[in-house]
Amino acid sequence: MITKRIIPCLDVKNGRVVKGVNFLGLSDVSSPVELAKFYSDNGADELVFYDITASAEGRQLFTDILCEAARTVFIPLTVGGGINTVEDFDRVLKCGADKVSVNSGAIRNPSLIGEAAKRYGDQCVVLSVDVKRVDGVFRVFAKGGRENTGMEAIEWIRRGVDSGAGEIVVNSIDTDGVKKGFDLEMLDAVCNAVSVPVIASGGAGCIDHFTTLFRTLPKVDAGLAASIFHFGEVKISDLKKELKSQGIPMRI
Repeated sequence: MITKRIIPCLDVKNGRVVKGVNFLGLSDVSSPVELAKFYSDNGADELVFYDITASAEGRQLFTDILCEAARTVFIPLTVGGGINTVEDFDRVLKCGADKVSVNSGAIRNPSLIGEAAKRYGDQCVVLSVDVKRVDGVFRVFAKGGRENTGMEAIEWIRRGVDSGAGEIVVNSIDTDGVKKGFDLEMLDAVCNAVSVPVIASGGAGCIDHFTTLFRTLPKVDAGLAASIFHFGEVKISDLKKELKSQGIPMRI
């Protein structure tokens, strides 16, 4: 049985890790390099770095912090933010990323997914989707959750996988930072639509939420969280031990 993954997410703005609620009200947390090393040393299976304002500000993703962080961690690193061209993929991979996450750039240019997959392989291309319910419909949002694209989310995700995305990160704006649990309804819809790994993001508040996630939706491959790890509310080692004791396959 394939082990489930626990992935801390580092949202980076102006060179610092920040965290908000429902993608709003950002507060300073820590140095991304220090935090990345801490997680690498303390049981995280992978790390995700997002430059959360690169797309909205129309600039390239940070590289100096990324290079420094990549030198200090020994687990897979996914990086996103301001990824608009195949050249952006190349630049980020050369900085030490293992996978590249694309969101707004793929919305603007859907062919980017296929072009990157053809050059670097499907396993390198992660489609990150920010989803929010609008009048009961799952809608895709762009630019860090600021802009409603009007696209139906499940169809967009299916299209992305057909184009070559090897992994999907589902960011529920409705549950982000609220700490009431993952968006199981949304995740179930995604898992039933695609056959590639699905990473759940948004809503984790305690260990039980991860247990519920993996037990309710065994097709989900990984749980991603930020604030509960950043602020020491849940230790990754404790989380993985508890999940393993519940019969959920974990790499300890």
